[in-house]
Amino acid sequence: MAIHFDARSKHEHFARVREALKDNPNIVFARKQIRCGWGQWSLVQATLLAVQAAEAAFSRATHFFMLSGDCMAIKSSEFAHEFLDEHDVDYIESLDYFESDWIKTGMKEERLIYRHFFNERTQKRLFYASFDIQKRFGLKRAIPADLQVMIGSQWWCLRRRTIEWILDFCRKRPEVVRFFRTTWFPDETFFQTLVRHLIPKAEIHSRALTFLMFSDYGMPVSFYNDHYDLLLSQDFLFARKISPEAHELKSRLGDLFAARGATFQIAGEGRSQYKFLTGRGREGRRFAPRCTLGRDRELLIVTCKKWHVAKWLLRGVQRVTNVPAIEYVFDEESTELPDLGGIQKTLAKRTRHRRALMRMLFDFYETDRLIFCLDPDNMDLLQDFYTDRSKTSLLQIECSFSDEFLLGHAKRIGLLGERTNQETIDRLLPTIRADVFFEADRIRDANFAHFHRISEQASVEENALPLAAFLDITPEQARTLAATEYLFAD
Repeated sequence: MAIHFDARSKHEHFARVREALKDNPNIVFARKQIRCGWGQWSLVQATLLAVQAAEAAFSRATHFFMLSGDCMAIKSSEFAHEFLDEHDVDYIESLDYFESDWIKTGMKEERLIYRHFFNERTQKRLFYASFDIQKRFGLKRAIPADLQVMIGSQWWCLRRRTIEWILDFCRKRPEVVRFFRTTWFPDETFFQTLVRHLIPKAEIHSRALTFLMFSDYGMPVSFYNDHYDLLLSQDFLFARKISPEAHELKSRLGDLFAARGATFQIAGEGRSQYKFLTGRGREGRRFAPRCTLGRDRELLIVTCKKWHVAKWLLRGVQRVTNVPAIEYVFDEESTELPDLGGIQKTLAKRTRHRRALMRMLFDFYETDRLIFCLDPDNMDLLQDFYTDRSKTSLLQIECSFSDEFLLGHAKRIGLLGERTNQETIDRLLPTIRADVFFEADRIRDANFAHFHRISEQASVEENALPLAAFLDITPEQARTLAATEYLFAD
């Protein structure tokens, strides 16, 4: 193993790793550390340093495998040797840069014909300013004439001869190295292009041997303890990314790598299985059945734009029933919740794991009925809860909105500031009012089952009927709630 340790990491971490491995003859370190930046040449430079160290130190090595610190073997060492011995080829995803659809959106030709000196993530203004200047003044450059630029995954497995030819090419063709130094995402093009330039096409398998998946948001999927069987069935030798928290998975994969006589049933259905499960809306991070609240449970949702009105109603509900009541759990970070192992800590986590969260709350309170508040803007959450097997009931509270309330609402959500001029306020106020009414009408038009509505304009008797039906309480209890003097007060 040849290790390049990112210079951006803490020095004491590198010292700890180096000290732990200093007596291992099978491990070498790159001669220097590079500060690696996303999408930049530094990633290729660090790889080349590790490759040079490996090529010099391990004269008997027949193959060189590019891996990250998040990778682990998902087959035994014995299986990997037999697999690589079977075919005398290089494994690297290598697709035509211009003809393939590897790049889905954004820059394509511009990655190559313009020089990129800055990091798009950490120096965004400089990155795009430099790009715009080059475009404005026509400062294009030519792609090296004898190269067919290829693109593909940076996780490759190359034969020793190929590695030696690449290193020799870098020494003889410094102009090509200079070209790739200022391309964007050279880790997806440098090795892919040189391998195709130096090696006959028949000796290249255009695929990676590292299994990885991406979510719909373009983020790498992490693997956890319960992915062990899925990983072993993939037609790959390694997998990325193994979660740092998956201690059991790491231990089992480590034992597997050293095992003798292990057999594998290759199915290769990982990506299609992931797409199927996530497409059905599976909550959480495990490959498990979709979380459901339970067929015999009832979820009571109160939706109101005036949060204090819904909160006052819930406090009244707690006085006349024993139904656990939670305030704006998906809208207000400060909502009081029990410790549920961290899933309750942020609004993002609560929303992402909405069903799992509610199921845990049902279990925590040891109840089959639960009531909570939801802002009318959260239509997607309403629709999701209504598709669950549990019974979902909805109470809509209609309020009157003064200009003062709407202005306060606009300031709370950042639409208006303390110094916004009156002209802007006068122009926006009708739009804000219309938006609030649109949210209410959208809920009414959705035709949700078990839907009830009370209104500030209705009488106590008129509001008591839907309250009794929604909460399954007596008419007397409902009238007491509906008669609360301050219920609709601002």
